[in-house]
This record gives sequence, structure tokens and C-alpha cells, in this order.
Amino acid sequence: MLVDDSANRPLTASVFQEIRRAEWASLAAGLESPLTPAELLALQGLGDELDMTEVREVYLPLSRLLSIYAADSRRLYADTTAFLDGAGVRTARPEVTPFVIGIAGSVAVGKSTIARVLRELLKRWPDTPRVELVTTDGFLLPNAELERRGLMERKGFPESYDRRALLDFVARIKAGEPETRAPYYSHFVYDIVPGSEVIVHRPDVLIVEGLNVLQPAPQGQALTVADLFDFTIYVDADPVDIESWYVGRFLKLQRGAFAKPDNYFHKYASLSEEEARATAADIWRRINGRNLVENIAPTLPRATLVLRKHADHAVEHVYLRKI
Repeated sequence: MLVDDSANRPLTASVFQEIRRAEWASLAAGLESPLTPAELLALQGLGDELDMTEVREVYLPLSRLLSIYAADSRRLYADTTAFLDGAGVRTARPEVTPFVIGIAGSVAVGKSTIARVLRELLKRWPDTPRVELVTTDGFLLPNAELERRGLMERKGFPESYDRRALLDFVARIKAGEPETRAPYYSHFVYDIVPGSEVIVHRPDVLIVEGLNVLQPAPQGQALTVADLFDFTIYVDADPVDIESWYVGRFLKLQRGAFAKPDNYFHKYASLSEEEARATAADIWRRINGRNLVENIAPTLPRATLVLRKHADHAVEHVYLRKI
């Protein structure tokens, strides 16, 4: 149950309309998923469990809803432009304003896989063929700067990002610039890669995925990136389940990527399974779980839509904002 901690009452009773899985799935009746099993497999992150039924019953109707929102946004923009032109108001306005979607949630909750699946599904709708995806990892401060500020133990917390750079990046995309660049982050080296960039070319839809994309503006800053989003999604689950998923992913990485000598986490490769579990649980307790409780979960009420996952990773409820 989603709870508004400030009032200790279910959010579903006030802000969100609860839609059960079967009801939500019925919205895709008659629609076939455009993704093949092989394509879906390529989109899945390590530890995420997502099958074709989940795509058809959860993410296909969500992509349709997003395409409706995007089309309505374009119509409103065109009508507003015509209204202003009719009054003789001449301003520098882009021909089309990209529709921007924010996806938030904890580490290991599966939001990256969801973002990739939605990107591919939205590309299949006729009005949104150009869909780009950017993660906020590229706006983390470089490790050297985090070390200088004493923030390495708080990597992923709001203060570990260059929030002004992220805001400027999304603002330039919303302004219709033909090409916008962002730093590139490597999970293998666990750092920003100097000289590497992610380039976005004026998309129909931009998906911005990250832990803290729904954060309110910090003190002294008038705007935050969430103010530029047209639709926002929060991926929710019981923290106990998320911790279990995090530990399971850590064990898989330990047997895979961590084994490579140039991986940032190679120091964990030789741990026994028991030691690895204890290490992952400790990292979760000190960093990721704490960030979830203190920073990420409190932003849930700001979302347009919440996907609530069960222990098996399947979405059991959808909550759509009523107001």
C-alpha cells in the first residue's frame, strides 16, 4: 500500500487512482507487442525479470498512454503558438517541443530496463518515431571531485550530481536545439569517462531515467529538472524486496564483470558467497537503502504514475495521478 507519511493515510485515497493489474492489462486488449523475445532479452538489465506477458500487459498500455499524452502536448503547443501569432506576439519558439518523461526509483528496482523497454515501444507508435534515452549517471560528479568533497560514500545522493548541468541539458532539449551533449558514465569503471559524450538529436520524446529525477529544487535554485518533465513515472516496491534484488545482482556481478582486473569493483571478485552477501547487504544499508528512505521514496507523490512491483518483479498495481 502506498502511504503518504505526512498524513499517515493511503495516497490512493487522495492523489492517485488505483488500477489493478487485470484492469490495466485490459487496456492493451487487441494490441500485439511489437517486441520479439530476443529484443526483450537484449533490453533487460542484470537481475531484472521481465517476460513478454509483462510487456504486453503492463508496458504496452503504458506506452499507448504516453503516446496519447505526447500527442496532446503537441496539439496544445500548436494551438498556443497559433493563439499568440494571432495576437501578433512574435517569440523565438522551436517548431516542436520534445515530450520529456522522467523515470525515478531505487537502485535495483528495474527502472533502467523499464526505460529501455518504453523507448523501444514508443518508437513503434507513429507519432513518436524518434525516442532518446538519457540516464542521470552522466551528471554524477567525477570520482575525483566526489573524493575532494568527501562524498564517495554518498554517491547517488542528490548532492553527488551536477544538478545545474542536468537542468541545462534538459532545458536545451526542450528548447528544440538540434544537438545536445551530455557526459558519458561507465558502470565498469564507475566514473565519468573524459572525452566521451552522449549526443541527443532533437527527439520527439526524451526519457530521463535516474534515482533522484523527481527531487524538488535545492535551496537557492528556482527550478529543478522535474519542472521540465511532461510525464513522470516512479517504480515502487517493498524495500525488503529491493534489497534482495540488489544483493542478487551484486552476486551475479561478482561472478561476472567484477572478475575483470580493470573493473572498479574487482576487489570484491575473490570474496566467498557468504562474504559477498554480507558486503552487498552492508553497502545497501549504508548507501543505497539509506538513499531510498531519505531521498528517493519521498518523491513518489510527485509522480504522474506509479508502478508497484511484487516480490517476483511483476507489476501488481498501477497508480495514476487524479489531479
